[in-house]
Amino acid sequence: MPFAPVLHAEWIKIRSLRSLLGALAAVLVATAAFSALAAADADDSDPLFSVFFGVSFGQIAAIAFGTTAVASEFRDGALRLTLAAVPDRGRWFAAKVTAIALPVLAVGLLTGFVTLLVGRAVLGTSAPGWGEGVRGAVGCGLHLTLMALFAAGLAAVLRSGVATLSVLIPFLLIVSFVVGDLSGGAADFLPDRAGQVALHSSWDGALGPWSGLAVTALWTAAALAAGGWTVRRRDA
Repeated sequence: MPFAPVLHAEWIKIRSLRSLLGALAAVLVATAAFSALAAADADDSDPLFSVFFGVSFGQIAAIAFGTTAVASEFRDGALRLTLAAVPDRGRWFAAKVTAIALPVLAVGLLTGFVTLLVGRAVLGTSAPGWGEGVRGAVGCGLHLTLMALFAAGLAAVLRSGVATLSVLIPFLLIVSFVVGDLSGGAADFLPDRAGQVALHSSWDGALGPWSGLAVTALWTAAALAAGGWTVRRRDA
């Protein structure tokens, strides 16, 4: 089967699951709402991060989207039916990843620009300039997309949504901060922290906005490669 109809079938699966649509909506709502609250009580030390503070919460919805989209294939024999229609496992997994990436990227960019507009309205004269604001909005969209795909790759390896979220959510909420406090600059290379460098007005570590996103992209590529290998090698 050609790639286009496989991608179309995967998109139909995604848009037919209310939980996935809800996760996409939560990406926008959580990011914009928590960012507005943070901006209302912000100082002037890093106005750009004050505008995009809520991405730490929005990325949880993004990983829930990526995880659920993949993990749903491993329930009730759904993957066996999928592979009966698309025997080429590599093509199916590529279509699944693309069907996850495109809506998250669209929602992520929308989230970035909505959050920027809300943050500028709240901060007023202390708001970041349009140049770095647009960079932050684009970085926000890319970061959310990469985190959703990172979760999708891990879900393909673990074959369980519960297991994947049980690993990633504590990591994002607790472990990343603890490691950051104890390890100095090494924590800057963790996937969630590296990608968020693009949301800061200035940075002191080894990574800049785009090199930080590149590090997150490497983590994502490794997770997707592991997920693709697992899909090819393990029984449905």
